[in-house]
Amino acid sequence: MKHLLNLLAAIALLVWGTHLVRTGILRVFGANLRRILARSISNRYTAAISGIGVTALVQSSTATSLIVSSFVGQGLVALPLALAVMLGADIGTSLMAVVFSFDLSWLSPLCIFTGVVLFIARPETGIGRFGRVLIGLGLMLLALRLVRESTEVLTQSPAIKVVLGSLGSDLLLEITLGAFLAVVSYSSLALVLLTATLVSTGVIPIDVALGLVLGANLGSGLLAVITTARSAIEVRQVPMGNLIFKTLGIIVAAPFIGLWLRYARPYVADPASVVVLFHLTFNLLVGLVFIGSTQVIARWVEKLLPKPDKGRINGRQHHLDPSALATPSLAISCAAREALHQADVVETMLRGMLEVISKDDLRLAGDLRKMDDTVDELYSSIKYYLTKISREALDEEESRRWTDIISFTINMEQIGDIIERVLIDIEDKKIKPGRHFSLAGMAEITELHERLRDNLRLGMSVFLNGNVRDAQKLLEEKARFRDLERAYASSHLSRLSANTLQSQETSSLHIDLISDLKRINSHICSIAYPILDSAGALAPSRLRSPVLVDES
Repeated sequence: MKHLLNLLAAIALLVWGTHLVRTGILRVFGANLRRILARSISNRYTAAISGIGVTALVQSSTATSLIVSSFVGQGLVALPLALAVMLGADIGTSLMAVVFSFDLSWLSPLCIFTGVVLFIARPETGIGRFGRVLIGLGLMLLALRLVRESTEVLTQSPAIKVVLGSLGSDLLLEITLGAFLAVVSYSSLALVLLTATLVSTGVIPIDVALGLVLGANLGSGLLAVITTARSAIEVRQVPMGNLIFKTLGIIVAAPFIGLWLRYARPYVADPASVVVLFHLTFNLLVGLVFIGSTQVIARWVEKLLPKPDKGRINGRQHHLDPSALATPSLAISCAAREALHQADVVETMLRGMLEVISKDDLRLAGDLRKMDDTVDELYSSIKYYLTKISREALDEEESRRWTDIISFTINMEQIGDIIERVLIDIEDKKIKPGRHFSLAGMAEITELHERLRDNLRLGMSVFLNGNVRDAQKLLEEKARFRDLERAYASSHLSRLSANTLQSQETSSLHIDLISDLKRINSHICSIAYPILDSAGALAPSRLRSPVLVDES
């Protein structure tokens, strides 16, 4: 019993080490990996090569799948090219299995010691995160040695031999078990390495091990499909296409396991090497055979998972991809895109507000007020999504962007609330009583509204690009808008003095309206503050001189 627990603990340590390496690499190089992939995906062959490189570094084809899926979801990469990346990704993870099959246990103490020193010394920096990667590598190597030692003892148990030996009669059972274990462990790489170790110690026959390897490949495909199950259709298409590749490859390769053993075994004496080389050969052949079929598989996937009609409200693309949370830099980009959609809804409300004022359209007013519910829902969704991103995994720039997105969505939510209240006032105080603004008053409101729309577009540009000059221009608009609001309030009072009937009937509404427009503008201009603050372009105080307080 003790030796079985030792084996289970070693397996858990192997899976945990793989997780540390994968998450550590994504935290250190996540943004750079995205840029490398985005720039190198020009044709199916360079896409496959980039998939090999990135996955060899990340040690997880599932992680590469999530990154590439997000590209397809954002419309940055065509589906056939993304499928080519995944063919390369599977080759990359099998190459790492070959590397780890060598006896590198002597590196384990060095990796763990160096990693712990780096991580403790500077935990919040890139160096500290790289230390986390070294810790993961060290734990993987240590775990492989512990698995080997534990299985050597277990092989002496007749009961264990009988149980594992029963797998040799059913290839389908081996593939199913391998797929299940790959999904449970969240790593096909860990399962392949474990299988190679079990074969080298004689716990399982080599033909059973090859069946488990095929199952591990199927499991990695299933894992990506399960992980993206709640994502947008475009995001789910890449894992589905990759699963089709793996399934077809397994169907073709399964009958030839015996043939592989007959011709490969005489040249490879070590059973563990036979296992990892079979894993590599399988993925190489799948890549070579299907690299020319990515267009065909893409069409199959699009039939299985058709894109929703973007004309419908419920069919719009949602950018808050849960699968992107594993890559914080990618999740930040998803949240920013959803925040821009929230701003688009607010702009629609703002644009329609003037039409309600000028045309007394009660139906439009009702539709616009319902949009505020959408704005509120988007704010809640974005806020909840951002809270699920690990702040410790963000670098300084990403952490600042996290704060900018929160601030931006809060401002948009408050603008939506103000517009809703304005529409209610227009309905109650203007449309239903049948009142109208004077021509001069309406001209003032129209001018303020047009300036407000221009400022909102500028604010969205500042949020998207972070341009300091545009941020300064936006902040200057705050002072101009304030001066206009004061001037128009004064001119309205002058019209009241002239006993203008329309001005008298709508006086309270007019003053409240231009005041509300100024408040909206203030929220828009608030977008500039984080950008200017990070650039050091804000003065420490807006006061020109100290305020003198009479203490007597």
